[in-house]
Amino acid sequence: MERTVTQTSNSEMQACIDACLSCYQTCLGMASNHCLTAGGRHVEPEHFRLMLSCAEACRTCAHLMLIGSAIHRHQCAACAEICAACAASCEQVGDMDDCVQACRHCEKTCRTMAA
Repeated sequence: MERTVTQTSNSEMQACIDACLSCYQTCLGMASNHCLTAGGRHVEPEHFRLMLSCAEACRTCAHLMLIGSAIHRHQCAACAEICAACAASCEQVGDMDDCVQACRHCEKTCRTMAA
């Protein structure tokens, strides 16, 4: 029985790592390639900084889990909050569905890891 719990935990952690890395790639890529090209609301400082912050929070979260740091749960909790804010901002700006989806998925997996 204990082995199953450990496997589930490892599986959940791997899912969170994957979601964090995907969100990192999506946020950074969209900020650099989509937002800068689109201009306007896409490059307003608050939105653009939030996207970069989200990317970095996700990268850091994945890093802490990959190295087996016991404090990853704290970063996961923070990452979930940042992802939620980024998803809301991207949804409000519009034309950023990939980022909204990546952030929401990462938020969900991070909340599971933070619990």
